[in-house]
Amino acid sequence: MELNDLPQMDSRALKATSVKAEDEHANSAEPQALKITAASSNPKMFTLPWHKPLAAWPEDLLANLPRGISRHVVRFVHVGDEVYAMKEITRQVAEREYEILRRLQKLELPTVTPIAVVIGRHTREGEPLEAILVTRHLKFSLPYRALFARNLRPDTAERLIDALAVLLVRLHLAGFYWGDVSLSNVLFLRDADAFSAFLVDAETGDLQVQLTDGQREYDIDLARTNIIGELMDLASGKLLPGDVDEIEVGNRLVDRYHSLWSALTDTDKFNPDEMWKIEQRVNKLNELGFDVDELEMKTSEDGKHVLVRPRVVDAGYANRKLLRLTGLDVQEHQARRLLNDLDAYRTSTWREGEDLEIVATDWMREVFEPTVRMIPREYRSQIEPAQFFHEVLDHRWFLAEKAGHDVPMDEAVTSYIDNVLPSYNLDSKAFVELNEEADSGVIDDESTYNDPDDDGYNPDDDPDAAVWSH
Repeated sequence: MELNDLPQMDSRALKATSVKAEDEHANSAEPQALKITAASSNPKMFTLPWHKPLAAWPEDLLANLPRGISRHVVRFVHVGDEVYAMKEITRQVAEREYEILRRLQKLELPTVTPIAVVIGRHTREGEPLEAILVTRHLKFSLPYRALFARNLRPDTAERLIDALAVLLVRLHLAGFYWGDVSLSNVLFLRDADAFSAFLVDAETGDLQVQLTDGQREYDIDLARTNIIGELMDLASGKLLPGDVDEIEVGNRLVDRYHSLWSALTDTDKFNPDEMWKIEQRVNKLNELGFDVDELEMKTSEDGKHVLVRPRVVDAGYANRKLLRLTGLDVQEHQARRLLNDLDAYRTSTWREGEDLEIVATDWMREVFEPTVRMIPREYRSQIEPAQFFHEVLDHRWFLAEKAGHDVPMDEAVTSYIDNVLPSYNLDSKAFVELNEEADSGVIDDESTYNDPDDDGYNPDDDPDAAVWSH
């Protein structure tokens, strides 16, 4: 094989970070002064109490958001107009995770956005503190336990698994070995009737040129095991519907992953007179939300068939179309629903012959914007405008079916706000319980900070100090 034929890692990933993580076994000296390496400038970062353990930061800095279970102290912090997630971990792990997240972001993969690494932290008395990894809070997202703490549809577990399968396939296609796949390491966004999943924890990950089948299968098997355990834990806490079979849901991930991987990577064999099937294959991939950049075509050895394999570049087919037409940047299923409503508007106004960009501008002004402006102020931080619009359309259809005639949009919005939207509120007691449970799994517990002979970290007890798999 020629050198030029070898697969190459995407150049965007190679140039994605200014931080070079040091070998976790190297005995490099900790900086004597505070050092913040940031992907974007926010002067408020310098005013934070870096000299205090994260668990001891003042309440007025903290954002009241539900946290997922973590082995480390995690807090959501107001930094100017932004909300950042702060995770207190060892310097080597923080630098490495920051580096990986930066590379994944450059590849436009669904992950939280890395903001900074803070090292060289010390108390006023000069005692060293662990580093902090800073990421931007993913607005409107929730950890899986917070979703189950609300009144959701019975198929919520299946829909979360479907979202996780899509995320895992996208990461694997890019050459990312996760090494710790679980619901706990993902944040979920509502996406019309589905969910979108975002990677939030990359401590054990590794970005490679291409994964082996063994690496992919290890990730899948680990995901299945972890998910079954997490769902059983939900069931023990009375948060999982009684008719959900945890093992069946775990198996669903394996099936969904292999089905999607096959659709994206298999080579199809066509007869020369069946070339129309190529367009059918591309349309199927578009329906799954993936763009096809080019088709690799060659004849079989007997010369009687054409072998076709698509080169899938990214998910977000409908998202990019809607963004081009309206400027709205939303999740994939939301984009499809909005495009469908745009098509319905175009038909109902007898404008099929007009340029779609012009019709889209009018639809935004006359339909979408007046609807989302009706979102009550107290809910604007809890539901995305595109999700609100989608759910109002569903509610309008429900009202029309019940009434036997069309229902005006204003009436549907008012009814939705009164009868459906309150379900987005998380009970205050459940909120407190979720965050207490999130802290219960923390290894570096805040109580150790009061012991002058213990800095709160023991590498022998920290699974993240182990060598990452390659």
